[in-house]
Amino acid sequence: MTIVLQSSNFLNSSTSCRRGLIRANINIPNNQTFKISLPRLQRRARLAHEQELISVFSTSGSPIEKQISPTRRSDPLVIEKLYAIKEAIVDRVEMHRNIGEQRSQWNSMLLTSINGITLAAATMVGIAASSSGDSVLGLKMSSAMMYLAATGMLVAINQIQPSQLAEEQRNAARLFQALYNQIETTLSIGHPSSIDVKEAMDRVLSLDKAYPLPLLGVMLEKFPSSVEPAVWWPQQRRRQPKRVNDNWNGWNGKLEEEMKEIMGVLGRKDQEEYISLGKKALKLNKFLAMSGPLLTGLAAIGSAFADHSPHGSWAAMLGIVGGALASVVNTVEHGGQVGMVFEMYRSNAGFFQYMQESIESNLTETDMERRENGEVFELKLALKLGRSLSDLRNLAAASLSKGEEINEFGSKLF
Repeated sequence: MTIVLQSSNFLNSSTSCRRGLIRANINIPNNQTFKISLPRLQRRARLAHEQELISVFSTSGSPIEKQISPTRRSDPLVIEKLYAIKEAIVDRVEMHRNIGEQRSQWNSMLLTSINGITLAAATMVGIAASSSGDSVLGLKMSSAMMYLAATGMLVAINQIQPSQLAEEQRNAARLFQALYNQIETTLSIGHPSSIDVKEAMDRVLSLDKAYPLPLLGVMLEKFPSSVEPAVWWPQQRRRQPKRVNDNWNGWNGKLEEEMKEIMGVLGRKDQEEYISLGKKALKLNKFLAMSGPLLTGLAAIGSAFADHSPHGSWAAMLGIVGGALASVVNTVEHGGQVGMVFEMYRSNAGFFQYMQESIESNLTETDMERRENGEVFELKLALKLGRSLSDLRNLAAASLSKGEEINEFGSKLF
């Protein structure tokens, strides 16, 4: 009996356990579904909404910023125009470099050819003077014709001055590259406007006028009556109004006084020095340009009358010595590239005039916000003159104390 009761109790307990397990298996998933899944869905929806807001503000900018500074946005048309100007500048840089190399080769080839012709003609005169027979006349005529050809070539090469032409193209390529870099800087860190487009166009056209590519009609005068600095820039433009933290835009009375002193030093010392050197180089070039054709012409006359007579021996000597001296003069003029030296001095004088006009355009501007930032302008000026900021200020102090008696030049680069 006891065994039967225990068995029935065991069956009841096991049945109740099974029912409890069944109830647990049914109820637990329902609890998990309602208490765990819904917060996750809400959290994910909230994160997705926040990401959408972040992406909208990062791409289009906040409406507050648009209301505060609508004028700071760059005009796409202005940017497109600046890129078009950049493409034209790249083409011009390549053209000036190629033509500069070509004209430098002209100088070398014409120098070698003319010297070869001249020395060959002098040799033929010497052979004709020491020979006799039917070949003497042929030697004299050949020598005279070669001298005349050398004379014509010298007249042509002295008029165009290939070494000076090559230096002009090198300067043009360098200045166009500097303009290209300036436009890139404006596009990178600035907010370009239509004024920047106009200034870039004016500078391109001014460079085209200052350093023309053709030889006929628009070639620069190689033997001017007076030496003037090269001018490759347009009239200085007024600066755009800028938002600055203070009313002085980096300028103060001390900086203005320093800029005035530096402008005086550049005009009295550096520019005058290079103009003086340019005048000396021009005089030497004129003398050599006239002497070369004159000597070959005299040598042609002497070679035509060279023979065994007393007068013929002097004529032969004129033909030989004239040809040798003509080769020396041609080598000094074109091998020494005197025309290139003159153009270099003229260009350096123009650089210092440009620096003076840049300083003057900022100092004469009464509206401080329209000036270039004073600290940035001082840094640029120091770099262009090869000086540190402290060295530049010391130069201004020395000029203020000594005046025109100062012996120091403004530039340390050249």
